[in-house]
Amino acid sequence: MEIGKSEDRYTMCGIAGFFDVKRDYSEKKEHYLDILNHMKDALVPRGPDQDGVVLYSHCGLAHTRLSIIDLKDGMQPMTRKVSGYSYTIVYNGELYNTQELREILISKGWQFQTNSDTEVILLSFLHFGSDFVSRLDGIFSFAIFDERHQKILLYRDSFGVKPLFYTVSEGELLFASEQKALFCHPACKPCITLQGIREIFGVGPARIPGSGVYRGIYEVEPGTYLSCSKYGIRKVTYWHLVSHPHEDSYEKTIRRAKELVESAVERQMVSDVPICTFLSGGVDSSLVSSICSRELKKKGEQLTTFSFDFDGNEKYFKANAFQPSQDRPYVEQMAAYLGSNHHFLTCDYETQADLLEESVKAHDLPCMADVDSSLLHFCRLVSKTQKVVLTGECADEVFGGYPWFHREEFFGKETFPWTRDLLPRKELLQEGLLQELALDDFVRNSYNEAVSQIETLPGENETETNRRQIGYLNIRFFMQTLLNRMDRTSMHWGLEARVPFADRKLVEYIFNVPWEMKAKDGVVKNILRQGGIGLLPDEVLFRKKSPYPKSYNPFYERLLGNRLASVLEDSNAPILQIVDKKKVLSFIESVKDYGKPWYGQLMAGPQMLAYLLQVNFWLKEYKVDLVLS
Repeated sequence: MEIGKSEDRYTMCGIAGFFDVKRDYSEKKEHYLDILNHMKDALVPRGPDQDGVVLYSHCGLAHTRLSIIDLKDGMQPMTRKVSGYSYTIVYNGELYNTQELREILISKGWQFQTNSDTEVILLSFLHFGSDFVSRLDGIFSFAIFDERHQKILLYRDSFGVKPLFYTVSEGELLFASEQKALFCHPACKPCITLQGIREIFGVGPARIPGSGVYRGIYEVEPGTYLSCSKYGIRKVTYWHLVSHPHEDSYEKTIRRAKELVESAVERQMVSDVPICTFLSGGVDSSLVSSICSRELKKKGEQLTTFSFDFDGNEKYFKANAFQPSQDRPYVEQMAAYLGSNHHFLTCDYETQADLLEESVKAHDLPCMADVDSSLLHFCRLVSKTQKVVLTGECADEVFGGYPWFHREEFFGKETFPWTRDLLPRKELLQEGLLQELALDDFVRNSYNEAVSQIETLPGENETETNRRQIGYLNIRFFMQTLLNRMDRTSMHWGLEARVPFADRKLVEYIFNVPWEMKAKDGVVKNILRQGGIGLLPDEVLFRKKSPYPKSYNPFYERLLGNRLASVLEDSNAPILQIVDKKKVLSFIESVKDYGKPWYGQLMAGPQMLAYLLQVNFWLKEYKVDLVLS
């Protein structure tokens, strides 16, 4: 039976549930419904406009929804009966080839009751079988319960734009969009072992693919699905990057790349509510905004755009190799060029610091420190008037925009290029724990395992092979971190962020374009820029890369230092089980180098202070059981 269709207006989509062929949930129906509703309620920050649960003898499913497509119908869980058996789906995401699949299914005799992409997915499963997922073009995570065969299938999109976690306890499968919902089940408690600490301090804020960091919790990997039945859990990889020779000419490559980018943006504009874009003034977000603006103008509509910056940066900003210029002049130029309804959003340093804790709640883990908390603030502001935003995320991973693609000092080091030096992390840990963790070995082994998964080409020299491996690592690891950041910070406020550069056809094509084309004449992201001629002013199109902004206000660093020092004075602070108090206090007093990141391009000295504050809050707020022996 289905209950709990609320008329209250929440935000965003989330899914959760449990499955066990050996237990009969109907025997304690109210007990299990109560658990299911608690799991659902934990996902309320993601949504929805409706919510619901359904309980079968061996399966319970829960859903929270933000209505973007088919505003009146498409409520979930959604069930279709065939030959007397129920097939039920809970789904989070957006499908961009809905109409194409609908027409195929109608031609095969299927009849639709709604206009939702949810129903298209469910009927595609019924018609094509479990491998149908390779036909889907979109961002998604979903579960389908097959009553006839008593099995449940968990699916995730090719690049992991939408999250999906699971654990198994005494034969019972639990799953949810976020770990916090798993913790609402009495069988699942937050526990961190040495392996989890290795991830937090070795590769964090990134994660090893498939890892949920907590003991016994895993993530359905991008491009895979799980089939769970009385026979156990079977993992199926339905998509992965493939290396092959690139045969198109330089001119054809530019034309094809432009076509793929434009197609991805246009398809991801599908929505029954207005869309907007994030506009940083960089080439990536500007191209997305330009294409969106062009398509909206055809319908007589104006694009709404948003840019982000920090109070005081006009006074305190200092250029460095990773952040050579401020964005505001380029944003102003682009807003005028597009004729967009533009909004300049700012964040003060106190808000940035205060939201560090809320960011942990959004992620259920320490995350990208103030890079995350500030984006959380901006998404909150945007969500007051918008439901759907298109972003320029992932272009650097796909087209080769980061410094580690271009400088040979990053090649062949048996470590992830965005965490080249582990010393800033290691020097703050307790000496005994540091020995137990063996972080260098952990990172080296993780790196080698990752690069072994991509095939090189016979004709490539060592430099080209290194670049191919770095390209793969960026898509498999670094891009995952940024996609996770965008999903959690936006969906926490009911804003759906779409990422056209994480389009499967686009990534497959560009991945195999040789470096001599990608960076012809030393032009970073050359293929993307050449394809963008005519879509942007040259000053923006060929602007030197400048990443997501951060605060350079010295008062922010001082505020973080004071807060962390106060934490360390509490003898019960859980982080004292991990870090050396004297070393951290000494670090607080040291001069921070903003130009030497310890993760990516953005996380330098002040962000380490923020990260430690997040680690302590996370351990305390989630009552994490630390098992360090």
